[in-house]
Amino acid sequence: MQQQRLKQQQQALMQQALLQQQSLYHPGILAPPQIEPIPSGNLPPGFDPSTCRSVYVGNIHTQVTEPLLQEVFASTGPVEGCKLVRKEKQSSYGFVHYFDRRSAALAILSLNGRHLFGQPIKVNWAYASGQREDTSGHFNIFVGDLSPEVTDAMLFACFSVYPSCSDARVMWDQKTGRSRGFGFVSFRNQLEAQSAINDLSGKIDVYHST
Repeated sequence: MQQQRLKQQQQALMQQALLQQQSLYHPGILAPPQIEPIPSGNLPPGFDPSTCRSVYVGNIHTQVTEPLLQEVFASTGPVEGCKLVRKEKQSSYGFVHYFDRRSAALAILSLNGRHLFGQPIKVNWAYASGQREDTSGHFNIFVGDLSPEVTDAMLFACFSVYPSCSDARVMWDQKTGRSRGFGFVSFRNQLEAQSAINDLSGKIDVYHST
């Protein structure tokens, strides 16, 4: 009986944390803003904390390496991928993608505020925000045939192997809040945009955006 009560308390705590710690970020921003909780009733289309498996990690000490970051976050569950974005003379930031949502939620609960090289890291859900890098002069490609569950963060993760990838946006139906099945990915470098098209041609519907 006591064990069941404890389990219920843990579930309630987890749910409360999920509702209180939902903040929105985008991998393409030049400098991540301060974490601010987003009310659960005011989440943008496409964000579902029950299925999200990616976390944003901010305020990372410059001595932290990508393997070390992955090792630290593997303490809460198996890590599918990890990306560290270094900033000269500034704290770095990164993204960790888990195989399951529970591991990501546990990382937010247990690793937020943890000190690495004496510097507390900030951990929260990874997602797109309005604070995006200006991509007006970048090279855009169209990506179609997206699954309904694909979010901005997931789309960006698919193209993050290209260093100049700066932004990714899934188009949403404002009335239904559902994905329209396509999106756009921006690149700072035209050659990498073309490489993405060449590499993924035949696998997904992708071509230059006009």
